[in-house]
Amino acid sequence: MAFTLKSELIISLALILGAWAWHATSVRTLTDPTNADQHEQWMAQYGRTYNDPQEKAKRQAIFAKNLQFIEDFNKSGNRTFKLGLNQFSDLTNEEFVQSHTGYLAPKQSEPTKTMPFSHQDPTGDVPDNIDWVEKGVVNQIKYQGQCGSCWAFSAVAAVEGIVGITSGTVPVLSEQQLVDCDTTSYGCRGGYPDNSFKYIIQNGGIASEDSYPYEGVAGTCNAEKAEEHAAQISNFMDVPPGEDELMKAVAHQPVSVIISSGCQEFQNYHEGVFNADCGQQLDHAVVVVGYGTSEDGTDFWKIRNSWGETWGEGGYIRIQRGRGSSEGICRVASTASYPSA
Repeated sequence: MAFTLKSELIISLALILGAWAWHATSVRTLTDPTNADQHEQWMAQYGRTYNDPQEKAKRQAIFAKNLQFIEDFNKSGNRTFKLGLNQFSDLTNEEFVQSHTGYLAPKQSEPTKTMPFSHQDPTGDVPDNIDWVEKGVVNQIKYQGQCGSCWAFSAVAAVEGIVGITSGTVPVLSEQQLVDCDTTSYGCRGGYPDNSFKYIIQNGGIASEDSYPYEGVAGTCNAEKAEEHAAQISNFMDVPPGEDELMKAVAHQPVSVIISSGCQEFQNYHEGVFNADCGQQLDHAVVVVGYGTSEDGTDFWKIRNSWGETWGEGGYIRIQRGRGSSEGICRVASTASYPSA
């Protein structure tokens, strides 16, 4: 009996010491002076401040976890892409997805509204690579802020691209007009690029960024500004699912696409050809502005995002092409459309 009691005491003591050691290690990870110093440097770099010490402590802990995730990923072997700190490094993945995406399936169209046009294959040869940024029809990277307006940025960039291709002059157009005036979407709570194309057609055009500047919050539609048209489109097309079909479309112009971006790797993407599994949930609208092959022979899509220039490759991401299902990595080729000038 004494031996059994002694054994139980030893086991209990070992468990307690083990739990204490685990807790201490976790606390050290979050309060490590190195992490604190890096967090301070990061705050200075991105101009981040906090309202109170508790909020700062909370954000430092999240920052430390994100930093550990980034370091572990980059050390984990042969990767085609790398992660890195960016302006979102003090947000959990759940917070980030909630505040910086914004795709929602469209509301049911009313009978009086324009219905989606059927897809027509673009004609002509499909080159092995194309980059609409290098061709000068893609404007500087923008930042949607903490507003679920990615759908508006995606639609606007696609319109800017086709107008630039057909007219020779690339306008800078208003996402805020779509956020305020497109009643078939939900402002900062989400939307759908096709609805934006319909709105622009029905409105007879869209205003410039200078005329109707971006605020990052949903407001009342300014009807007067909305009539100051800086560009028009006549039509839009939906692209059938599949990377081959998407390639045909992108060969002719930038194309609006819906992707799955809800994984932690996507939030922390820094450079290279992305090929992580981000699941099946479509949650973010972006623009495919080209495709090509990297130096190591990996085929990719070049995508323009709306998270500012400090994310990814100066605001862009390359996603691996021709791998996995026909819809591609992050379902990049599942839901795509493009406007006609």
